[in-house]
Amino acid sequence: MTPPKPEEYAPFMGNYIKLIVETADIIDLLEQQATQIFDLFNNLTPEKALYAYGQDKWTLKQVVGHMIDAERTFAYRAYAFSRGQAELPGFDENTYVELANFNSRPVQDLAAEFSAVRASNLYFIRALSDQQLSTVAISNGIPTSVRALVYAMAGHAQHHLNIVNDRYF
Repeated sequence: MTPPKPEEYAPFMGNYIKLIVETADIIDLLEQQATQIFDLFNNLTPEKALYAYGQDKWTLKQVVGHMIDAERTFAYRAYAFSRGQAELPGFDENTYVELANFNSRPVQDLAAEFSAVRASNLYFIRALSDQQLSTVAISNGIPTSVRALVYAMAGHAQHHLNIVNDRYF
């Protein structure tokens, strides 16, 4: 799969895509991230999982929960666009995290859920044709290709892994 061109995604998605655009094989990266994210969050103590590096910052449980929400959102958009959906709205990540109650769940369950969602998404992504990957539809008011959503999925996960490593550990 070739990286998307800048006209295939919103500028904010470029922040994620630039983190992984040099990746030789996006599928391999998505698989590696699944293992890395599971291992990182599955091995947290209950106390560490509730750590936030600042006031009004997410706990580590909320970070992985947000990663699950975003993973599902990117995948749903890619799925819908690849099947002919013309437009989908955006989402408010802070509201999603606030309403999800991630802090009440065991962090190991969240780690396993991320792995399961990513595994499901990999089956879907591997089955996409070149034509489906090139499909462009409207996401949050901006033309977005299915390929860009796949790259954004990986880049978004990398973005949060970088933040976790820089600010939580």
